[in-house]
Amino acid sequence: MFACVPDGDARCWSAVGGAFYDEGTVFETYVSGVEAGPTSANHVMEEPALLDVLGDVRGLRILDLGCGTAAIGRRLLAAGCAAYVGVDGSAKMVAAARAELEGTEAEIRYGRIEALSVPPDSHDLVISRMALHYVEDLGPVLAACHACLPPGGRMAFSVVHPVVTSHDARGDPAEQRTSWLVDDYFATGPREQDRLGGRVVWHHRTVEQYVAAFAGAGFALTTLSECEPRRELFAGDAEEYARRLRIPMFLLLAGRRD
Repeated sequence: MFACVPDGDARCWSAVGGAFYDEGTVFETYVSGVEAGPTSANHVMEEPALLDVLGDVRGLRILDLGCGTAAIGRRLLAAGCAAYVGVDGSAKMVAAARAELEGTEAEIRYGRIEALSVPPDSHDLVISRMALHYVEDLGPVLAACHACLPPGGRMAFSVVHPVVTSHDARGDPAEQRTSWLVDDYFATGPREQDRLGGRVVWHHRTVEQYVAAFAGAGFALTTLSECEPRRELFAGDAEEYARRLRIPMFLLLAGRRD
């Protein structure tokens, strides 16, 4: 029912896509940052915006592309989804996701998003959190997602905001950033980034290009969100809240198959 074939042994991949998280201490740094509460942009910006868009998931068959540790999988199962399938190209992420969802009927698959092949009408909702900016050719992935949904099925995905993927990355990556210099915004394509103690490739696209790719795959756009920070999630840290108001960190799109 589901095929997502790895492109060779993960140990042989360069630091692109999910395999980046298997490099050095990247995975450990990622986990400590994502679980850092109010100082995690994912916690105070991206996640609440996504959950608002998803709404009631009871009875839905959910496919999660780039599922990471699948922390959201447990939440969706607790909310009553009928099935949860996660796929990730990082061996460490897959191991963590399987441990997270041990004792449930969830499926976690190891493989590249780009190799996705899913039967028609096999899922009701496709989600992808912070993964598609690692994908060079977005069109076929979105088309495969569209094909696996029935009429009325939905997809929602978040990516690093194009303002961030186009910013000038010079400077000390260990220092907390307080300003961002956007450069070559319309020069799209791969850009190397220092991230989580490693070097990774993000594929920069404009907001317009993300919307066009989504529509081109056959989705009717229902939501475009830049995931504005939620003050109530900052535990009273006014300084961090003010810092997060300065630029958008995430772009979230959601749509429906007609």
